[in-house]
Amino acid sequence: MVEILGESLPLVLLVIGVLLTIAEALAPGAHLIVLGVALVVAGLVGLALGPFIGGGALAVALAATVLLVGGVSLFAYRELDLYGGKGTGRTSDSASLKGRTGRVTERVSPTGGQIKLTGGGFNPYYTARSMEGEIEEGEEVFVIDPGGGNVLTVESMGAVEDEIDRELDLGRVTDASEAELEDGSVERER
Repeated sequence: MVEILGESLPLVLLVIGVLLTIAEALAPGAHLIVLGVALVVAGLVGLALGPFIGGGALAVALAATVLLVGGVSLFAYRELDLYGGKGTGRTSDSASLKGRTGRVTERVSPTGGQIKLTGGGFNPYYTARSMEGEIEEGEEVFVIDPGGGNVLTVESMGAVEDEIDRELDLGRVTDASEAELEDGSVERER
């Protein structure tokens, strides 16, 4: 059996593969998982086949296993995107935060506070401030100015009134100020 540092090659591959997999868990996105999985599988194959195959043939079988499993792991890592759903959970820049919604986790005032953005990625918590007034904890907010991504300017969803809401409210006031007469005509209040 082939030996490295006094240990069998399959055992060394297995240990290195496990260490790389642990390193990937500690620093996700470093792509160590591809090589780690390939080395773990090669080490297990080597431990299983080692007693039956001689030194040179075992080294070739392990190299082929690393290449094959590494290729499959890379394909799975890239295509299936096990870490992030094709990047949909990530923000590309601070401008992409504008219009996003979230909840207040620490009371937001014009000088500071904290919010948690809905679908905000790895760390969805952001420092936030309001344009005016205070927004209490638990209220839903939306980002009106990303401010470079460091401090978001937000507004309460309860305070938002868009053009459609204004028109509907105007219609309600008009309806309330009209009185229908007995003959079916409408009299407006002055």
